[in-house]
Amino acid sequence: FTTTVGPDATPALAGGEVVRVPAPRGEPERIRYRSSHRGRELVLAGEFDLVHVHASSFSPYAFLAAHDASMRGIPTVATVHSLWARATPLFRAADGLTGWGNWPVVFSAVSNAAASPLRRILGERAPVTILPNGIDPTGWTVAADPGAPGVLRLAVVSRLARRKRILPLLGILDSVRRQLPAGVSIHAEILGDGPQRDRVESYLRRHDMAWVHLRGRCSRSEIRAAFARSDMFVAPAKLESFGIAALEARCAGLPIIALSGTGVADFVTHGREGWLVDSDDAMAETIASLARSPELVRRIAGHNRAVPPSIAWPEVLRRCDGLYRTASLMHDRSWPDRPCPEPAVLRPEEANPVVSER
Repeated sequence: FTTTVGPDATPALAGGEVVRVPAPRGEPERIRYRSSHRGRELVLAGEFDLVHVHASSFSPYAFLAAHDASMRGIPTVATVHSLWARATPLFRAADGLTGWGNWPVVFSAVSNAAASPLRRILGERAPVTILPNGIDPTGWTVAADPGAPGVLRLAVVSRLARRKRILPLLGILDSVRRQLPAGVSIHAEILGDGPQRDRVESYLRRHDMAWVHLRGRCSRSEIRAAFARSDMFVAPAKLESFGIAALEARCAGLPIIALSGTGVADFVTHGREGWLVDSDDAMAETIASLARSPELVRRIAGHNRAVPPSIAWPEVLRRCDGLYRTASLMHDRSWPDRPCPEPAVLRPEEANPVVSER
């Protein structure tokens, strides 16, 4: 169930379906939150054995469904998919008013960064388990193009939105270029589109950065091709609760450079799968240093190609099954004792939640 607008015809999932909750008057839901109460009623009418809600920093539908389902004795799991950051005081105040932290709900988050504010609010009342996004690493394996010597090729996959910090990234890249000696250069590709595209294009023109290429919205195969011709992936966002694009790049063998304190740190260890830095200046200095040390970049890339990440569908499904079992015990119910399917049997989209609002 989702209040998010989508195509009129949604492809059927094996064993399930996507229900798009209509607005009160039946028109397409552009605000989305007006249909929360109707969506909650649909969930409760379904006589489900378990409800799994996925919430962002503002998800009234998810919280309404979690409250009513859990209070009616339905095993309920909630997964937080965003960094609450400045919204944390609001959630703390809401807990004081509604007591949501005491609901009989099993709480989880997609990363330790996303779990941290939730843990601070819940304290010892309830544990917060990490339930990461899933991936099939073999789907991102690419044949690397060695490229020309003396050129560090950077890939960025991101929506061109303010919270993704693409404009600050351009400042970082410009700083890197000024730090490089003669005979060493960088080349960057930014894949994605969004509301800041005009501002990004204007910045590139003003600063004569023709070596940064905007590719626009790209397909999965186009992203794979970009990873194959790149040496490193850059993730400049501060409010990154997980970083699925960075994980895809890591599966393709690219070393990752990202800011510390984000969800990327759950699958990138500094100096092993990439580099985690504390500031934009440190990111610029690190990239410039790596452009002068290609052998170090190749060493990390070799590790990433040889060692797949632990965040893959079998592990995610195992954790999911554990959460469902815990929620069932909380409501004095039994959960089927069955092995988790292998990824060759279960497609990723089949693990979607009952209620999704991301």
